[in-house]
Amino acid sequence: MEEFNLLKNITVLSLEQATVLPYLTLRLVEDGARVIRIEHPVYGDPNRRVGEDVLKEDRMFSYFLPINAGKKALTLDIGAPEGREILKKLILKLNADIFATNQLPRNYPKLGIEYETLRQIKEDIIWLGMTGFGPQSNEAAYDPILQARGGLMELTGERDGSPQVLGIPLPDMGASEHGYGLLMKALYERAVTGKGSRIDLSMFESTTSWLTQPITHTVTFKKKVARRGNTHEFFAPVSVYETKNGYAYIAVGNDRQWETMTKIPGFESLYKKEYERNAGRIADVNQLNQAVNAITKNLMTEELIDIFNKATIPISKVNTIEEVVNDPLVKPNLIRSKDSKTGLEITVAPPPFMTPYLKSTGQTLPFPPRFGEHNEEVYGGLLGYSPERLKELKEKNII
Repeated sequence: MEEFNLLKNITVLSLEQATVLPYLTLRLVEDGARVIRIEHPVYGDPNRRVGEDVLKEDRMFSYFLPINAGKKALTLDIGAPEGREILKKLILKLNADIFATNQLPRNYPKLGIEYETLRQIKEDIIWLGMTGFGPQSNEAAYDPILQARGGLMELTGERDGSPQVLGIPLPDMGASEHGYGLLMKALYERAVTGKGSRIDLSMFESTTSWLTQPITHTVTFKKKVARRGNTHEFFAPVSVYETKNGYAYIAVGNDRQWETMTKIPGFESLYKKEYERNAGRIADVNQLNQAVNAITKNLMTEELIDIFNKATIPISKVNTIEEVVNDPLVKPNLIRSKDSKTGLEITVAPPPFMTPYLKSTGQTLPFPPRFGEHNEEVYGGLLGYSPERLKELKEKNII
């Protein structure tokens, strides 16, 4: 099989909303899998109405668009017996490989989506349940709540300031990536053994797994670990420094780089005997950073970057998002998706790895689906329901 068709025959039914599961299924779309998102016919995904009304169309607001390109969308009330029967038919007719949900665990039985229930329909199905705190908990878990409880806020912000939320929803995106890896492992296991599997993924456990250094140093070495602003716990000088026209981040990662830095014309005054080892620089980090800043603020950002690149000392301008998307390593990898109805073309963030499937499509994906956009195609075409039957189901709010 050609590499870009590797997941061509993988079908994912995803009872999804918000961010954590939709981002995961976007990653599967970018691999070429067929993803069909299921939403309640009345309430739908709340994120459809978050952000700006860029299309002048209900349930297609700007916040929904970035992580839902390439999918198909059905509406279905699986809380109703008739809806659960339709779900059963969908699983069989689509030959669904993966069923995923980020519903609260207490909703599994009343929706008829427990692993054992779906396994009776299709024995080798791979079932993924993404929850805030595991299948035993029904606590609501938005990303910032997980950042707060999981220690990320405690590690983010100025030393003497208040805890800060991260600039991206790491618990959401991180759990999505962990879920992606677990699904790949489950697909491999099924290919080898023929058996499906159940995956329960806790977003909270995913979040705390990122605390590699903080947990070991806190528990084993009894060291207090908290936010430090732009500095680093173990290396110096590492921080954001002023320039004539902005900011640059400099990261000196070892004593040899520091020695090189003190020999750069204009930076010689930084040399001190006690700074020769990293421990000495860490011990006097505030004074050291002030001394570095006093030099860098007299240089243009571009000049400073050129000097440090020639010295092989890691440095970067602190880029705006506008500058990031124009970076020569980013711009060629952006994904585009055009709406055939309005002509609007959106730009989607690049994948972590440019997949063969995306290369085969010219890095384009179908436009994010409208609410229930594929009801007629799937229920009418695949399941064979007549227009009259579809109308009846819609009037009863089943679809």
